[in-house]
Amino acid sequence: MKKITAIILAGGKSSRMGTDKGFLTLNNKWFVQHIIDAAKPLVNDFIIVSDDNEYDIFNYNRITDCIKEAGPLAGIYTGLKHTKTNYNLVLSCDIPLINSTVLNKLIDAMDDCSEVIQIESLGRTMPLIALYKKQCEHKFLELLNQGERRLQYAVNHCQFKNVVIENEKAMFTKNINTPKELNEITE
Repeated sequence: MKKITAIILAGGKSSRMGTDKGFLTLNNKWFVQHIIDAAKPLVNDFIIVSDDNEYDIFNYNRITDCIKEAGPLAGIYTGLKHTKTNYNLVLSCDIPLINSTVLNKLIDAMDDCSEVIQIESLGRTMPLIALYKKQCEHKFLELLNQGERRLQYAVNHCQFKNVVIENEKAMFTKNINTPKELNEITE
């Protein structure tokens, strides 16, 4: 097994959902637990980036955002700053259908030159289901210090590649952002 840390981003405002998405449930299990279960066979360690101490229930290293109110770019920077591994599997807390098979495609795509390896599903890149090298930390801090908040912009400043998944696997990468989307997967 390669040395990889999973960095789960659970610091979003969840404004469209109206509640913390990481603690929503699907099949009587919290979203974050689904993500941990999918990543566990592939990683050595977990970091949860969140200011909410309720995430301590998972017994993993929880880190608060180094730069407040700066979105997922700051969350990834925070995770990369605290990780001890070169490769880091970054996952948002709102993808409860994710599975080890999809995540393993990222790991299989590892190479010496790519700094970011992200999923591409239905023609959309997904920088919140991606493998990041620790070296991105410095570039992301520089961009954050310049006032940049767009994650895709930051990814585009790295050596990146996309791993295209088959359309029939697109459901496993679906973000659940609204009560309507939650109802669609629980019906």
